[in-house]
Amino acid sequence: MIIKPRIRGFICTTAHPVGCATNVSAQIEYVRGLDTITGPRNALIVGCSTGYGLASRITAAFGCGSGTLGVSFERAPSESKPGSAGWYNNAAFERRAEQAGLYARTVDGDAFSDEIKQRTIDVIRSDIGEIDLLVYSLASPVRKHPRTGELYRSSIKPLGKVFSSKTLNFDLMSGTAKVVDVELDPAEADEVDATIAVMGGEDWEYWIEALQGAEVLASGFETVAYTYIGNELTWPIYWDGTLGRAKEDLDRAAGEISNKLKDTNGRADVAVLKAVVTQASTAIPVVPLYFSILFRVMKEHDCHEDCIAHIQRLFREQLYSNQLKRTDEIGRIRMDNHELDADIQAEVQRRWSKITTGNVAEFADLRGFREDFFRLFGFGIESVDYDADIDLLTGY
Repeated sequence: MIIKPRIRGFICTTAHPVGCATNVSAQIEYVRGLDTITGPRNALIVGCSTGYGLASRITAAFGCGSGTLGVSFERAPSESKPGSAGWYNNAAFERRAEQAGLYARTVDGDAFSDEIKQRTIDVIRSDIGEIDLLVYSLASPVRKHPRTGELYRSSIKPLGKVFSSKTLNFDLMSGTAKVVDVELDPAEADEVDATIAVMGGEDWEYWIEALQGAEVLASGFETVAYTYIGNELTWPIYWDGTLGRAKEDLDRAAGEISNKLKDTNGRADVAVLKAVVTQASTAIPVVPLYFSILFRVMKEHDCHEDCIAHIQRLFREQLYSNQLKRTDEIGRIRMDNHELDADIQAEVQRRWSKITTGNVAEFADLRGFREDFFRLFGFGIESVDYDADIDLLTGY
């Protein structure tokens, strides 16, 4: 089959296996070209297949020499339909890890479920014995609670009052974009609670409880969950909205987990990462416009990082370094220091105040945003022949 991108709303419904494999290999080669990091022996990455989770797995394996166990919920290919990008990413990663003599295995299924937690524990016991690091990088809009069976759906809404701003109406296929006004109604109380249930810290705690109870955590075990805060332009819809309440719950969970790990000299951290393009970020009002302006400004100041560069720096500078951790008043590790640099933010604010449909291509990085989006699904990579007939099951 010849595979082309198909966009439905903010979702790309196809993925290119060769493009995904090429993207994974490029990230691996980036990490291999840098100094080795003395890191974990064995790492578990929950949400391992794309974005920051995939970058964490690649950094642990090819930057630290770690054995890695990943958990993700992916769609396998059939003879007539491509698999998900994450499925192809996992397959490509495992091939490269095997070639390098590194342990790598992926558990496929709903990471929120008790069944997948137990299956993961069984693999740890049988294959590697214990883990030194858990990266919690799970991103899902829906969660079925493993103990009540209730289905929760997250909502991306402001709190308290109607929020008016502007956003980017971006046709990803054509690359055309309009700056438009947007008005968002505030969330109801049950929507806030559901968002916390899906995206808060409870499942992270459940993972630690299960792993600790199974006695598969090494002495000095560390865990980190990823979050994003942004700046005042996105706060009403992000940090001060339903998403922010869920992310604040991660802070609560980090404290609870750290207390539980004291006896084994372990700890839990929340790391605040920089803005990157994800499938979810294209759907959040205001965010695409802010991100595209930010990327252009950061590239002009030569401080922009993609997922793999950012996570490699997190491991090198913060997680596995003798340097004093760069933390805020809550104790979160701050990796968004380049994004929130005063000069960067001043220029973003200046452009935001002036941006219109007429000058958006001048003020914002529309091309970079679009390329990052398509690359998530294996498209837009120069070395890949997108007219080639691909076997969907083998990926070649």
